[in-house]
Amino acid sequence: MALFGTDGVRGLANGILTADLALSLAQATAVVLGQGRIADARRAGGKRLTAVIARDPRVSGQFLSAAVEAGLASSGVDVLDAGTLPTPAAAFLIGDIDADFGVMISASHNPAPDNGIKIFARGGVKLPDSVEQRIEAAMDGEKLRPTGGDVGRVTRFSDAEDRYVLHLLASLPHRLDGIHVVLDCAHGAASGVSPETFRNAGAKVTVIGADPDGMNINDGVGSTHLDKLAAEVVRVGADVGIAHDGDADRCLAVDADGNVVDGDQIMAILAVAMKQRGRLNQNTLVATVMSNLGLHRAMSEHGIHIETTAVGDRYVLERMTEAGYSLGGEQSGHVIMSDFATTGDGLLTGLHLVAEMARQRKTLAELASVMTVFPQVLINVKGVDRDGVDTDTVVQDAVAAASARLGMSGRVLLRASGTEPLVRVMVEASTADVAAEVAERLADVVRERLAL
Repeated sequence: MALFGTDGVRGLANGILTADLALSLAQATAVVLGQGRIADARRAGGKRLTAVIARDPRVSGQFLSAAVEAGLASSGVDVLDAGTLPTPAAAFLIGDIDADFGVMISASHNPAPDNGIKIFARGGVKLPDSVEQRIEAAMDGEKLRPTGGDVGRVTRFSDAEDRYVLHLLASLPHRLDGIHVVLDCAHGAASGVSPETFRNAGAKVTVIGADPDGMNINDGVGSTHLDKLAAEVVRVGADVGIAHDGDADRCLAVDADGNVVDGDQIMAILAVAMKQRGRLNQNTLVATVMSNLGLHRAMSEHGIHIETTAVGDRYVLERMTEAGYSLGGEQSGHVIMSDFATTGDGLLTGLHLVAEMARQRKTLAELASVMTVFPQVLINVKGVDRDGVDTDTVVQDAVAAASARLGMSGRVLLRASGTEPLVRVMVEASTADVAAEVAERLADVVRERLAL
């Protein structure tokens, strides 16, 4: 089984993800990412390679970051330890100081017992699959074994947070004065930096989910649990609520009445605003196949083209990088603003969303009305042959019939899971009842035809 998943190496800390594995992975990373023209030039100049490391506040992040630091330093890499910071902060810092690569210790929105290791290349960009495969292969190969003064040093990256905050503030098109924001930091990596940044940008800030104890990350709070945020926004009479996940690469929002504003709606707001300001490159937004039909309709009405990718922010980013697009993301709240970031950044997204409220002097509900969300029903059909979803003629005929019935008022998507024996049946329609009826009918066909 491959070590790397869709977003780094992830699993139960001290179960799958042990200190030994973290050490070996770091040593292999030093071997693979330490190759190349720039690395050779630095060594020729008598300089060691440099890596940035950060983590979220999970208790297991302490021993895992220590293991990664040991693996890198023992391979002759100088390590700058940025402490507890969001994943996008680590990515930014790698590029900001021209480090050779970096490592983030986090399992994102997963519960506290899990953890993960994300590796970023020079410039703070995610690794392509081919490089991850080379690193995995190198774990069984010869390691770098410098001695004496050639071993790496581990030092505290003392101004890491300040650099990141200044970068975020410099990106804003408008200050946030007069806006009351409730922030839910998921007891995660943004617990310190997000409230500081929003306050520095001029917002009045109320904070929940910002007391990490190493085990409460994502526990009933954050972008996967929006009820507490919605209730707090209504209770204190705030203008908007912003929710991060554990490593703060996501942003979801709620309006003043506690209604959820998802990643599709956030992208719609930002895309229209960026087009108005001439900042939406090629008037194009990149989204995934799971984005709501309402987003496509809204963008068409505003003269904005949508390019669609497979599910996963890495695929969104790949397409954005290939074509030079400036905005893309997922319904889940991974939003990439490539003028300012190399990955999804929940703080950046939230700041720019609230900045549009202040700039346009509109409520979030008014801004979100740019898009009508079509009711969406998703059914996971388990215990079926996922490979048959694209080849079984009866299933395909059923999809065609459902699509014909919905016409321009809805859509159908059947997608095989990449990791489990299940098929995801997604239907959007003009009403929730129609979406549910069509989805259940298709799910029954899939169960009957593809049962294992």
